[in-house]
Amino acid sequence: MSAPAKQDAQWHMLTVVGTDRPGIVAKLTEALFRGGCNLGEASMVRLGGNFSIMLMVEGTNATALEQLVQPVTDALGLRVHIDAIHGGLHQHVEPNVQVTVYGADRPGIVAQATAALAATGFNILDLNTTVGGTASQPIYIMMIDGLAAEGVATVERAIAPLRTGGIEVSVTALDTMIG
Repeated sequence: MSAPAKQDAQWHMLTVVGTDRPGIVAKLTEALFRGGCNLGEASMVRLGGNFSIMLMVEGTNATALEQLVQPVTDALGLRVHIDAIHGGLHQHVEPNVQVTVYGADRPGIVAQATAALAATGFNILDLNTTVGGTASQPIYIMMIDGLAAEGVATVERAIAPLRTGGIEVSVTALDTMIG
C-alpha cells in the first residue's frame, strides 16, 4: 500500500480514537486506499478497551482526508484528529537502551522515570505501560526503548533512585541490527 513518496507531498497525521472492535483498521485503510491516499508509518494500540491509531497519510488535504474517513468514523463512533506534518520517512532512529520499570502501582512512576531519563538526554522512542495484578494490589509495568547518547551507565545511575518502595528497574543495552 506504500508507494515512493513525492518530494512535494502533502502529509497528515491522522489520529483516530474510540471503543475497540474488530475491523476498524481494515475499514479505515480501505477508505483511505479508495480515496487515493498513500500510507507512511502507522502505530495502533488498544488501551483498556479503547482503540487508538496514528497513520501518516499522503495524497490529499486535511478537509478531503476528514471527508474520506468520516463515513467509517461516524458508523463506528470514533473521534478524528488531523494535523499537517512533514513526511520524514526513512529517517529511523534505532534504540540502543531499554529501561524496564516493574512494581507496585503508585502515582508518579512515569513522571519520575521519564524525568530521570530526560536529564541524561535520553530520547524516548517507544514507551508502553500496562497495569497488572489485582485492583487491591496493582502492578505497574513500563517498557521504554530509547537512544542514550551517554550510554547505559549514565542511564543506570540516573534511574537508580526509582528502586525504592517495591519498584524494580532494569537498564539493558540493545544491539539493533539494521539491514
